[in-house]
Amino acid sequence: MPPNTTATTGDTATTGATSVKSGRKKGRKARLLVLVLVLAVIGGVAYGGYWSISTVRASFPQTKGSITLQGLSGPVDVKRDGYGIPQIYASSDEDLFMAQGFVQAQDRFYEMDVRRHMTSGRLSEMFGKSQVKNDEFLRTLGWDRVAKEEYDTKLSASTKKYLQAYAKGVNAYLRGKDGKDISLEYAALGFTNDYKPQSWTPVDSVAWLKAMAWDLRGNMQDEIDRALMTSRLGPQQIQDLYPKYPYGRNKPIVQEGRYDELAKTFRQNGGTGASQGTTGSTGSSASGAGGTALTSQLAGLYKVLDDVPTAVGVNGQGIGSNSWVVSGRYTITGKPLLANDPHLSASLPSVWYQMGLHCRAVSSKCQYDVSGYTFAGMPGVIIGHNAQIGWGMTNSGVDVTDLYLEKVTANGYLYDGKVRPFTTRQETIRVAGGTSKSIVVRQTRDGMPLLSDRDDELVQVGRKATVNTAAPDRGDGYGIALRWTALDPGTSMDAVFALDKAANWDDFRAAAALFDVPSQNLVYADTRNIGYTLPGRIPTRSSVDDGSIPAPGWDAKYRWTGFIKQDELPHEYNPGRGYIVTANQAVVDADKYPYTLTTDWGYGARSQRITDLIESKIKDGGKISTDDMRQMQLDNSSEIAKLLVPRLLKINLADRNVRDAQKLLEGWDYTQDADSAAAAYFNAVWRNVLKLAFGNKLPKELRVKGQCLWVDKIDSTGPVDDDTKVRECGQRDADQAQPDGGDRWFEVVRTLLDKPDSDWWKTPKSGTRPAAENRDQLFARAMIDARWELTAKLGKDIDSWSWGRLHRLFLKNQTIGTDGPKVLQYVLNRGPWKLSGGEASVNATGWNAAGGYNVVWVPSMRMVVNLADLDKSKWINLTGASGHAFSAHYTDQTGKWAKGELLPWSFSGKAVDQSTSDTLVLKP
Repeated sequence: MPPNTTATTGDTATTGATSVKSGRKKGRKARLLVLVLVLAVIGGVAYGGYWSISTVRASFPQTKGSITLQGLSGPVDVKRDGYGIPQIYASSDEDLFMAQGFVQAQDRFYEMDVRRHMTSGRLSEMFGKSQVKNDEFLRTLGWDRVAKEEYDTKLSASTKKYLQAYAKGVNAYLRGKDGKDISLEYAALGFTNDYKPQSWTPVDSVAWLKAMAWDLRGNMQDEIDRALMTSRLGPQQIQDLYPKYPYGRNKPIVQEGRYDELAKTFRQNGGTGASQGTTGSTGSSASGAGGTALTSQLAGLYKVLDDVPTAVGVNGQGIGSNSWVVSGRYTITGKPLLANDPHLSASLPSVWYQMGLHCRAVSSKCQYDVSGYTFAGMPGVIIGHNAQIGWGMTNSGVDVTDLYLEKVTANGYLYDGKVRPFTTRQETIRVAGGTSKSIVVRQTRDGMPLLSDRDDELVQVGRKATVNTAAPDRGDGYGIALRWTALDPGTSMDAVFALDKAANWDDFRAAAALFDVPSQNLVYADTRNIGYTLPGRIPTRSSVDDGSIPAPGWDAKYRWTGFIKQDELPHEYNPGRGYIVTANQAVVDADKYPYTLTTDWGYGARSQRITDLIESKIKDGGKISTDDMRQMQLDNSSEIAKLLVPRLLKINLADRNVRDAQKLLEGWDYTQDADSAAAAYFNAVWRNVLKLAFGNKLPKELRVKGQCLWVDKIDSTGPVDDDTKVRECGQRDADQAQPDGGDRWFEVVRTLLDKPDSDWWKTPKSGTRPAAENRDQLFARAMIDARWELTAKLGKDIDSWSWGRLHRLFLKNQTIGTDGPKVLQYVLNRGPWKLSGGEASVNATGWNAAGGYNVVWVPSMRMVVNLADLDKSKWINLTGASGHAFSAHYTDQTGKWAKGELLPWSFSGKAVDQSTSDTLVLKP
């Protein structure tokens, strides 16, 4: 079993639940050889047909006939359509959620099992010693401990009842089954260790919300990156790379909410706080804990964070989403339309699971009639609609994490002038095929885990740190602790069930208030109204701290001062403009809201494009249809191309071959279709502009692993002035490196365009490539470099170029499909697909410009809810309903997804019956 999955730019490792990855490959070859043999046998290459028939088909779900389940109070119907999407019909809430657990386990139990081992820090039990470091870090965070406390002390009695019913259904599926009866992956695991699947618990479901919160945790990565930049860049240079949010050009989500009275009260009560949207400010905390202090130490932290398996996103970076809602006065039907497409890492199977949960008759005994997207391993529906309302989600990006430097002594940690004792606990990590390992987890005030205990590079935190003169003696260095709202028990699981049965705006707002973490932008529609609300447990900070960089933990001024009250969080209901757009842009204008939500919004390129598309459609009395909403989701326009191409066409180029490539941009409409040669060339130019202007000037901790440069030598005080050069190689995985080319970089370049002689535009000669001393010279150099880069990748003939040949999606099966021999890849993985779209486009098939052109995150699903007739709503998933590699429903939606098609979404009993292909009756 190859437990580690690390990928290069072209083959980003992602999974439906996790990318189990580590840099350590020692000891894997023997296990891989076993898997080669197993999979060869499965494929019928050797040893006859036993494995191909017995193992592969044994794990497929029964979808017809009947099955008796102990614990049901009445019969349950499971109706699947031609894509294997289940619609469940029951007569009680408990039966409904028990059946949901059973059906999800039928399709996805291996994925569910890997997820719960990840969230509980028990990956080593499945995959051996290579996962010990990951487990140490996850045990330090203590997601499962928080989930258990949440279950024991915070969740409502009804939620516990539903979680118990769900677990009962999963365990009913597991009863009497060996691993090979559950999935192909377990059959392979059986050749390397004696792992056996264990019973499901309610806490396993709750803990998954912590993993989701981790991947959507806000600005923690930017906090680290800004501190890492201090080793090579000065404060103004860092400010250049984190420009202010362009409120005048890219509108925030909430435009008509009134917060004047709130701001007045806030000031009268002595409230202070850094202004929102000052992205890039080093903040008052810079003088306390920024500087070169953290360069090597935070690089160590980044390595630990990057090794933590991805749950639903790209480890908190580069993730976006679109969701918008249009009032009925602007739609063909006269009722609202709602669209949503969350942007997450490409995974196989998709992180989403489509299903409907229907009470045969809605009553106090059976309260649910809801359909949409959920996660395998969790009851209820996360995004979708019920009979009265529809809702969508995008990541708000609000700042709910802070890193703190801690002065650690033999007796504890320093806080407010006194040494305080740590809170400690011991954790034992069991290792498949190896010896168990025990660790001690230390926590400071507010339950903050000391992350530096988990990495050798962090033990000596602060050895070279720049701190102010009031800072304590560094001694052997400072530790690093994490404050994060998800480490406090909350009520997000209650929110899921409350959303699923909400009947109106008031119900919806009350349900959203229970959604502690992760903080999401929630859009709403019923048959007459539209709305938006920002839920979440969002901290307030003192005037000295904006949360943008690590802060001095010994100073009480940097402690969180409280949390924003739910009724003071931004929201909007039936705005006069008739639509609401959320696409990770600023939630509210900084001048109209007193609290700092974050200093690291997305910069609004996608949101403003969606707004422009809506405005263009409704001007002069136009109306929007369901298909118009779909077409907007597929918009491939490049906002940065609109800005740069006119300038690029003015560049004089001596080389005829480069001029031929330049001509591709003449008359181009800036649309990044898969067959566009112009899109291929422009994106290559964009990538080289970023590399030359910024990438080569960033510290090695942010650059792509293995890319080496000769750079000025630095010491503890900064760059050395004697022209000494040293060779430095990048240290970051390709899909996480900078500059990633997202809309923050759009804004960086936009701001610098009017400064043609800025030092950012200067780059040295390289081989036969000319040096650049200004903006236009750097653009010329980028166009030259792009021409020959694409010549190497796509051929000399530019007529054969296309964006899709560069911009490809590979789907990798979780854990054993992300690395290893080609036969393993062939059996479990799928692709490539040539995709349209691009970074920060509405059709956000994201790629990382520092690492390459392959797709690293995608619209993980798409849906359009039609409130006039719910049966005319549309949906699609990235892959399919099944997690079984040889199932017909493994990737049966992917081809249509890639083309931008949507599937019919049946909701009413009549529509579901018409679309049903298989019916399974679960009997008590």
